Amino acid sequence: MLNKLHISLFTIAILSVVYCSTPNPNENSKGQDVLKTHETIVTQENSDSIHYVYVPIYSDIYVNKINQKSLLAATLSIRNTSKESSMYVTVIDYYDTNGKKVNSFIENTIEVKAMSTVNYVIDRDDDTGGHGANFVVEYFSKNDAVIPIIQSIMIGENGDSGFSFVTDGQMIY
Repeated sequence: MLNKLHISLFTIAILSVVYCSTPNPNENSKGQDVLKTHETIVTQENSDSIHYVYVPIYSDIYVNKINQKSLLAATLSIRNTSKESSMYVTVIDYYDTNGKKVNSFIENTIEVKAMSTVNYVIDRDDDTGGHGANFVVEYFSKNDAVIPIIQSIMIGENGDSGFSFVTDGQMIY
Protein backbone atom coordinates (compact mmCIF):
# COMPACT_ATOMS: atom_id res chain seq x y z
CA MET A 1 0.00 0.00 0.00
CA LEU A 2 2.78 2.41 0.93
CA ASN A 3 4.65 1.51 -2.26
CA LYS A 4 1.59 2.43 -4.38
CA LEU A 5 1.38 5.76 -2.55
CA HIS A 6 5.04 6.52 -3.30
CA ILE A 7 4.58 5.62 -6.97
CA SER A 8 1.46 7.81 -7.18
CA LEU A 9 3.19 10.78 -5.56
CA PHE A 10 6.24 10.33 -7.78
CA THR A 11 4.03 10.20 -10.89
CA ILE A 12 2.16 13.36 -9.82
CA ALA A 13 5.46 15.15 -9.19
CA ILE A 14 6.84 14.21 -12.63
CA LEU A 15 3.62 15.20 -14.40
CA SER A 16 3.59 18.53 -12.55
CA VAL A 17 7.11 19.33 -13.68
CA VAL A 18 6.40 18.31 -17.28
CA TYR A 19 3.02 19.96 -17.72
CA CYS A 20 3.40 23.00 -15.48
CA SER A 21 6.76 24.21 -16.73
CA THR A 22 6.70 27.59 -18.42
CA PRO A 23 7.38 27.38 -22.15
CA ASN A 24 10.33 29.36 -23.48
CA PRO A 25 8.90 32.48 -25.15
CA ASN A 26 11.85 32.49 -27.56
CA GLU A 27 10.94 29.08 -28.99
CA ASN A 28 8.10 28.17 -31.32
CA SER A 29 5.76 25.21 -30.74
CA LYS A 30 8.36 22.90 -32.31
CA GLY A 31 11.03 23.98 -29.82
CA GLN A 32 12.98 26.01 -32.41
CA ASP A 33 14.54 29.39 -31.63
CA VAL A 34 12.18 31.96 -33.16
CA LEU A 35 15.03 34.03 -34.56
CA LYS A 36 16.65 31.02 -36.26
CA THR A 37 13.36 30.21 -38.01
CA HIS A 38 13.63 33.55 -39.83
CA GLU A 39 17.20 33.02 -41.08
CA THR A 40 17.77 33.67 -44.76
CA ILE A 41 20.53 34.23 -47.28
CA VAL A 42 20.40 37.62 -48.95
CA THR A 43 22.97 39.98 -50.42
CA GLN A 44 23.12 43.63 -49.62
CA GLU A 45 23.98 45.81 -52.59
CA ASN A 46 24.39 49.22 -51.02
CA SER A 47 26.12 49.89 -47.69
CA ASP A 48 24.32 53.27 -47.49
CA SER A 49 21.09 51.40 -46.86
CA ILE A 50 22.30 49.91 -43.54
CA HIS A 51 20.42 51.36 -40.58
CA TYR A 52 21.16 51.12 -36.86
CA VAL A 53 18.54 51.44 -34.14
CA TYR A 54 19.29 51.90 -30.43
CA VAL A 55 16.54 50.39 -28.25
CA PRO A 56 16.68 51.04 -24.49
CA ILE A 57 15.37 48.39 -22.11
CA TYR A 58 15.09 48.22 -18.36
CA SER A 59 15.74 44.99 -16.47
CA ASP A 60 14.64 46.64 -13.22
CA ILE A 61 13.14 49.85 -11.92
CA TYR A 62 12.92 51.40 -8.48
CA VAL A 63 9.42 51.15 -7.03
CA ASN A 64 9.62 53.01 -3.75
CA LYS A 65 11.56 55.50 -1.65
CA ILE A 66 13.81 52.90 -0.04
CA ASN A 67 15.24 51.99 -3.46
CA GLN A 68 13.51 48.63 -3.63
CA LYS A 69 13.86 47.30 -7.18
CA SER A 70 11.31 45.38 -9.20
CA LEU A 71 12.64 43.03 -11.87
CA LEU A 72 11.18 43.34 -15.36
CA ALA A 73 10.77 41.06 -18.34
CA ALA A 74 11.58 42.84 -21.60
CA THR A 75 10.50 42.04 -25.14
CA LEU A 76 12.32 43.40 -28.17
CA SER A 77 9.76 43.84 -30.94
CA ILE A 78 10.84 44.40 -34.57
CA ARG A 79 7.85 45.26 -36.78
CA ASN A 80 8.06 45.62 -40.52
CA THR A 81 5.48 48.23 -41.52
CA SER A 82 5.89 47.76 -45.27
CA LYS A 83 2.94 46.17 -47.08
CA GLU A 84 5.17 44.84 -49.84
CA SER A 85 8.86 44.53 -48.93
CA SER A 86 10.85 42.42 -46.51
CA MET A 87 13.49 43.84 -44.24
CA TYR A 88 16.66 42.00 -43.22
CA VAL A 89 18.11 42.15 -39.72
CA THR A 90 21.85 41.47 -39.61
CA VAL A 91 22.62 42.28 -35.96
CA ILE A 92 20.73 42.11 -32.67
CA ASP A 93 23.31 42.93 -30.00
CA TYR A 94 22.56 43.31 -26.30
CA TYR A 95 24.62 45.76 -24.20
CA ASP A 96 24.77 46.26 -20.45
CA THR A 97 24.56 49.48 -18.45
CA ASN A 98 28.28 50.12 -18.95
CA GLY A 99 28.15 49.72 -22.74
CA LYS A 100 29.72 46.25 -22.78
CA LYS A 101 28.24 43.84 -25.33
CA VAL A 102 26.91 40.87 -23.37
CA ASN A 103 25.19 38.92 -26.14
CA SER A 104 24.65 38.72 -29.89
CA PHE A 105 21.27 37.13 -30.53
CA ILE A 106 21.69 36.23 -34.19
CA GLU A 107 24.53 34.69 -36.16
CA ASN A 108 22.93 34.94 -39.59
CA THR A 109 20.68 37.46 -41.30
CA ILE A 110 16.99 37.09 -40.51
CA GLU A 111 14.13 38.13 -42.74
CA VAL A 112 11.17 40.06 -41.39
CA LYS A 113 8.53 39.74 -44.09
CA ALA A 114 6.13 42.51 -45.06
CA MET A 115 3.71 43.40 -42.25
CA SER A 116 5.21 40.83 -39.89
CA THR A 117 6.84 41.02 -36.47
CA VAL A 118 9.73 39.28 -34.75
CA ASN A 119 9.91 39.34 -30.94
CA TYR A 120 12.63 38.28 -28.54
CA VAL A 121 12.19 38.09 -24.77
CA ILE A 122 14.71 38.85 -22.04
CA ASP A 123 13.51 36.90 -19.01
CA ARG A 124 12.60 38.75 -15.83
CA ASP A 125 15.33 36.97 -13.90
CA ASP A 126 18.05 37.85 -16.45
CA ASP A 127 19.69 40.97 -15.05
CA THR A 128 22.94 40.75 -17.04
CA GLY A 129 22.09 44.00 -18.80
CA GLY A 130 21.41 45.97 -15.64
CA HIS A 131 19.05 48.93 -15.33
CA GLY A 132 20.52 50.71 -18.39
CA ALA A 133 20.63 47.83 -20.87
CA ASN A 134 19.99 48.30 -24.57
CA PHE A 135 19.81 46.59 -27.91
CA VAL A 136 21.42 47.72 -31.13
CA VAL A 137 19.57 46.40 -34.17
CA GLU A 138 21.15 46.63 -37.63
CA TYR A 139 18.92 46.18 -40.65
CA PHE A 140 18.60 46.88 -44.33
CA SER A 141 15.97 46.48 -47.01
CA LYS A 142 15.94 46.48 -50.77
CA ASN A 143 13.30 49.21 -50.63
CA ASP A 144 14.19 52.46 -48.85
CA ALA A 145 10.53 52.96 -48.00
CA VAL A 146 10.72 50.22 -45.35
CA ILE A 147 10.57 52.01 -42.01
CA PRO A 148 10.20 49.53 -39.16
CA ILE A 149 8.88 50.12 -35.69
CA ILE A 150 11.41 48.75 -33.20
CA GLN A 151 10.42 48.91 -29.55
CA SER A 152 10.94 47.21 -26.23
CA ILE A 153 8.08 46.36 -23.93
CA MET A 154 8.78 45.92 -20.23
CA ILE A 155 6.44 44.08 -17.86
CA GLY A 156 6.73 43.83 -14.10
CA GLU A 157 4.85 43.59 -10.87
CA ASN A 158 4.96 45.13 -7.44
CA GLY A 159 2.86 43.40 -4.82
CA ASP A 160 -0.62 42.95 -6.22
CA SER A 161 -0.09 45.42 -9.05
CA GLY A 162 1.25 44.74 -12.50
CA PHE A 163 2.60 47.35 -14.86
CA SER A 164 4.07 47.69 -18.34
CA PHE A 165 5.63 50.37 -20.48
CA VAL A 166 7.19 50.76 -23.91
CA THR A 167 10.38 52.41 -25.16
CA ASP A 168 10.87 53.32 -28.79
CA GLY A 169 14.03 52.64 -30.75
CA GLN A 170 16.05 55.60 -31.97
CA MET A 171 18.02 55.67 -35.23
CA ILE A 172 21.74 56.09 -34.59
CA TYR A 173 24.43 57.02 -37.07
